[in-house]
Amino acid sequence: MIVKNGFCSDRYIGNALLRFYSDCGEIGFARKVFDEMSDRDVVSWSSMIGGYVCSKTPLEALNVFQEMRLANEKPNYVTLVSLLSACTKMINICAGVSIHSYIVRNDIEMGVELGTALFEMYSKCGKIEKALLVFYLMPEKNLQSCTIMISALANHGRENDAISLFNRMEDMGLQPDSLSFSVILSACSHMGLVYEGKMYFDKMVRLYNIKPTVEHYGCMVDLLGRAGLIQEAYDIIKNMPMEPNGVILRSFLGACRIHGLVPNLDDDLMSKLESELGANYVLTANLFSDRSSWKDANDLRLAMKRKGLKKVPGCSWLEVQN
Repeated sequence: MIVKNGFCSDRYIGNALLRFYSDCGEIGFARKVFDEMSDRDVVSWSSMIGGYVCSKTPLEALNVFQEMRLANEKPNYVTLVSLLSACTKMINICAGVSIHSYIVRNDIEMGVELGTALFEMYSKCGKIEKALLVFYLMPEKNLQSCTIMISALANHGRENDAISLFNRMEDMGLQPDSLSFSVILSACSHMGLVYEGKMYFDKMVRLYNIKPTVEHYGCMVDLLGRAGLIQEAYDIIKNMPMEPNGVILRSFLGACRIHGLVPNLDDDLMSKLESELGANYVLTANLFSDRSSWKDANDLRLAMKRKGLKKVPGCSWLEVQN
């Protein structure tokens, strides 16, 4: 209809159509509209860059930015947030530092969205001290920015700082939400802080009236399992108001093996593990072996072989600095 009535050349309609296709995940159609626009403004460029970021093609977003620079179009606040998100997804510290320099040189105000995108980029690229500096220099912070910073600290092994920031966040008058508690419970789990983890879980339910999700229960099972409190972890699994997922069960069974403590497991519970995942068969078979249940262990390995399942080896990425 737009083409038929000759509205393609209208910049505002073109921007609306570009945004529509991007929001619908049709990045190819969005690019076609963008390429056919004879009159583009910063909104056009920002929408195209943001569309590529949302479609998980961050390299294309940076390529569009290069085209934008060649067209002498200056990026705005929205453009910079999208570009930093692209750098985060690519773990591209060089491009991220370049964008940060642009922000400083042009005296662009460090609003919440821009500051959050900037420190998240630094944290994902392994520069946690730089991320903290950006965070503390932000003139304004909200629940999202604090939660992302807490998660970044926990991911970098700074769980004490994560807990400290969580407590300061409450002192700032920011009310934690479900995601905030997932992050802090995970931090407690990795530090082995059983008392604090139980305290935060209780506070979430009693003080903030937040209904625990499967993620919250998973954090508690992981916390108790790491600490060797196998029976308490099992009690949580049995009393969950929803079905435990495979992640929770594997975490629990792994803790059982590590600590050599295996409660009497219900067959119904074991049946909830994904039947087409080879790692589940191996983990459960090893657990049966630890209990000297050789027949059960052998039956599981035979069933795994009949289905042609294999345990996928684990792998890790290591970035070596030049």
